[in-house]
Amino acid sequence: MIVLESERLLFRSHEAADLEAFCAMEADAEVRRYVGGAPRMREAAEQRFWEGAMRPIEDRLVIWATVLKADGRYVGRCGLYPKFKEEGRVAGEAVLGFYLAREFWGQGFATEAGRAFLEFGFDELKLERIVTSVQVENTASVRVLEKLGFVIASHEVGPRSFYHFELYRPAGRAVGK
Repeated sequence: MIVLESERLLFRSHEAADLEAFCAMEADAEVRRYVGGAPRMREAAEQRFWEGAMRPIEDRLVIWATVLKADGRYVGRCGLYPKFKEEGRVAGEAVLGFYLAREFWGQGFATEAGRAFLEFGFDELKLERIVTSVQVENTASVRVLEKLGFVIASHEVGPRSFYHFELYRPAGRAVGK
């Protein structure tokens, strides 16, 4: 199922054929550097794929397989997923995530995917706020989020420090536009 598309990308449900590319990303130390810090061994990556990426989709708030329109190659996974607090799911909010294979870095795909999901989130899902967190040292992702209009809402300092970003529905953008 294709949920969304942008100029160069399609966002769809994960398929069994995505397993090898998914596991390759999980094993790449540079890809994992700011999202957990260590490469995943094959067995753990496969488990994450089958139990996470391949689970049935109940609504459209999920991280989707991201593929090139031109040739169908798996680029990574991107999307919006539910925002939770201790008391449960936060209504009207979602979290933006993008996770791309290294060979696709520096080509504008994260920005393109982010724009597509911001429009999707505000216009189709009628969200009021989209948030995300990025490890402070991940300057490439910080730049992408700034290009998309996100602002830093807070800064968490610790063994791994994070910027917590937010973006509210732009003024004048009608709900369901």
